[in-house]
Amino acid sequence: MSAAETINTTVEQFTVAGNQAFKDAMEKTLAAINEASAFSRQNVEAVIASATAAAKGAETLGAQTAAFAKTSVENQVAAAKSLAAAKSVQEVIELQTNYARTALETYLAELNRWGETVTASMKDSVQPINERVTAAVEKFQAAR
Repeated sequence: MSAAETINTTVEQFTVAGNQAFKDAMEKTLAAINEASAFSRQNVEAVIASATAAAKGAETLGAQTAAFAKTSVENQVAAAKSLAAAKSVQEVIELQTNYARTALETYLAELNRWGETVTASMKDSVQPINERVTAAVEKFQAAR
C-alpha cells in the first residue's frame, strides 16, 4: 500500500470516527435537552398545582370566615333581643354571662377550625413543590 493510500485510509477512518463522535455527542445533547425540558415542564406543573391548592385553601377559609361572621351577627342580634326582654338586672347579668361564654367558646372553636384549614392548605400547597425538590435531589445524586 502506498503512502497516499495509507494517508487516505487514515483520513477516512478519522473522518468516520469524528462524524460518529459528533453524532453521538449531538444525540446525548438532544436527549439531555429533552430531559431538562420535561423536568422544567414538571416543575411548572408543580407550581401550578401548588398555587391551585393554595387558592382552594384561601377560598375555603374565606367561606368559613363569612359563615362565622354571619352566625356571629345573628347570635348578637338574638342576644340583644333577649337582653331587651329581660325582666330584671339579675336576668340581664345571667343572659350576658351566658352569651359571653358561648361567644368565646364558639370563637375558640372557630379559631381551631381555621387553623386546621390553614394547616391542610399549606400541606396541600407544599406537597407538589416537595415532590419536585425530591426529584431534583434524586436526579443530582444519580448524576454523581
